[in-house]
Amino acid sequence: MKSSKRFRDGSRRSSASASSTIAWSFTASHSTATAKSETESSQLRAAIRSLLLLLLFAVICPIHVATKHLLGKSAWPKRFLGIAARIVGARPIVIGDALDPHTLLISNHVSWLDILILGGTTGTAFVSKDNLGHGVIHWLADQNHTLYVRREDRKGSRDQAMAIARAAERAQPIALFPEGTTGPGDHLLPFRSSLLEATSYASANVQIRPVVLDYGPAATEVGWHGESGKENVLRILGRKGTLPVIVHLLPPLDRTSDRKALAQKARDAIAETLASSRGSAPLYPDHR
Repeated sequence: MKSSKRFRDGSRRSSASASSTIAWSFTASHSTATAKSETESSQLRAAIRSLLLLLLFAVICPIHVATKHLLGKSAWPKRFLGIAARIVGARPIVIGDALDPHTLLISNHVSWLDILILGGTTGTAFVSKDNLGHGVIHWLADQNHTLYVRREDRKGSRDQAMAIARAAERAQPIALFPEGTTGPGDHLLPFRSSLLEATSYASANVQIRPVVLDYGPAATEVGWHGESGKENVLRILGRKGTLPVIVHLLPPLDRTSDRKALAQKARDAIAETLASSRGSAPLYPDHR
């Protein structure tokens, strides 16, 4: 027969019940302590990486400014982005033929890490929205010859397309994200074709190449979707371990298509590459 004890309220509880309560309390306390420890470790990693990024900026910024002033150009923006990516934990591997000058890249967009990884591995400039927030971020983007557009400015879309075409004719490649925003990582968002009107104005020697940023199983973890920028940055900076990323430089697309067909071709090529890498169906919203 099970033993029992009388408590102050007059009730009786079996020793088995008391043991279960003690065991549950211990487990709950252990889980809480573990969660607190993990949170503190994440905050520490974020703080250390933030400090390293600030030190990187403090060291490279004067060298870049001096080099640009003396030589009229600088290779330090690419180096800065590449080192910053490694500080954050990214370990990119590039697959595909090297980029030729006069190239317009069409890329999927998962995270703010895309800028560090793609810029650090290929040296590409970017097409970006005109409002980047903090002035320091805007200045850094300027150093890498970022081209700013206003997607909501329908009347100015032709001028923006022509500006992208002119930028694509430079020696430095330029990349745009036709999804228009970062996605959740488990599928591609629709590709907007308006900025690809640039292909109608670019010279014949400009290549249009899709590029795939493949974060593998970590794609949904690093995806910037449904949270504030600050929350996402701190979460990524506090992430444990390294982050393998494959940068697939795909073959050039045929430019004879109109902008909508070109956008679809690029999206298909990117989706198929991601699917092949992950062993799944193409990453469209209806194939999650």
